[in-house]
Amino acid sequence: MDNGNPSPGNKAGGITTLEEKSLGCIHKGGHRPVVEVTEYAQSPQKRGFIIMDTPGYNMASVTGVAAGGAQVMVFTTGRGTPIGTQIMPVIKVTANDITWQKMSDNIDLNVSAILTGTSSASEEGLRILEEVIHVANGKMTKSEALGFNDLAISRVCNYV
Repeated sequence: MDNGNPSPGNKAGGITTLEEKSLGCIHKGGHRPVVEVTEYAQSPQKRGFIIMDTPGYNMASVTGVAAGGAQVMVFTTGRGTPIGTQIMPVIKVTANDITWQKMSDNIDLNVSAILTGTSSASEEGLRILEEVIHVANGKMTKSEALGFNDLAISRVCNYV
């Protein structure tokens, strides 16, 4: 069973296998070494680049990360997943300019300038970091302003 992965949105974007989707996740992590892998909803014991074993379903994944103690989440979306939770602020980021044009009222940052070559990944990374700092200091994310209060808890079995 594939547990719903890759999702219909992934497939529409050209991802054909779970392996390809996983490579995208690894790429988003950059070049830092993974220092720890935690179980779903468990708090990390180390500092640094940490991966949590979560379901592929976005909201269950976000809930698990929050339960593990995250204070702010940066959530990347290509197709504009409208996600948010009361547990922690969720900063939504897209590099898809079409998604930004359709959903800018629900997405916090557009980093598509990386793809057009008008900005670098480092420059956009600094913008994301600045947004995290602003949100940690009380700025509302778009999902908070819109009142999104999603919550999904992964149960004993995987999603089918």
